[in-house]
Amino acid sequence: MNKIVECVPNFSEGRDRQKVEKIADLFRGREKVKLLDYSNDADHNRSVVTVVGEPEALKTAVIEAIGKAVELIDLQRHQGQHPRMGAADVVPFIPIKNVTMNEAVALSKEVAEAVAERYNLPVYLYEKSASASHRENLANVRRGEFEGLVEKMKKQEWKPDFGPTEPHPTAGAVAIGARMPLVAYNVNLGTNNLEIAEAISRKVRHIGGGLRFCKAMGVALHDRGITQVSMNLTDYTKTAIYRAHEMVRMEAKRYGVPVVGGEVIGLVPMEALIDSAAYYLGLENFSVNQVLETKLME
Repeated sequence: MNKIVECVPNFSEGRDRQKVEKIADLFRGREKVKLLDYSNDADHNRSVVTVVGEPEALKTAVIEAIGKAVELIDLQRHQGQHPRMGAADVVPFIPIKNVTMNEAVALSKEVAEAVAERYNLPVYLYEKSASASHRENLANVRRGEFEGLVEKMKKQEWKPDFGPTEPHPTAGAVAIGARMPLVAYNVNLGTNNLEIAEAISRKVRHIGGGLRFCKAMGVALHDRGITQVSMNLTDYTKTAIYRAHEMVRMEAKRYGVPVVGGEVIGLVPMEALIDSAAYYLGLENFSVNQVLETKLME
């Protein structure tokens, strides 16, 4: 592969494994495309796919996968802990090798225009692809979720960038854009009190005065009887995993709540894990170049 782009589409289905597999199948066995990882979560009722490929081949696969999600997922019947506004909820493109951010933005817009036309699906551009500053933050774009789309789209400032000005009746709308790599990291709490997880999330996330490159929300994990602070670290080089973990632990102490585990969703850059390992082990002057696998890949 000369040019490599990563795509991490999130689909609003995490309970019906057959539907998840049918969507993942669109990335299997294709030339110049490689399915790296996919996972589904029943509490969130959401699946996250990680795929890489050359731009044109990846574009075709992603368009088809979005179409399969439109076909299979009915948001009128969907319930889950994670905010969502679309069957294919968010589709980010990340430049990996020999690809500029501008090229990733152009690719995201090509996909956005294609799915809007092919599936009659409203599309919002976000992050680096956003058409206006108030659309950069995914939380703003998705606010109101599927149930609030009809009223939201009536407002001039929230008309879609592509597609119809009314939501798709079962698939809602999709956010498509280009961004830098992020780390999806969750901290599990030893309590079933969702209010505590939500309060901690408000303290940890940037908008609440917390970590600069952290987005966070509280989630109930009903099947385990616990709660979770679910985070997106949008720049792991400046807001490290260990820093987010320890801030959650610190805030949880005031409620007498223990941290019972951590969870990485999807793939994570090696550097992000090494940074945290060095912190917890107290390693001095340690770098990624001291990792055996790094030398093997040179």
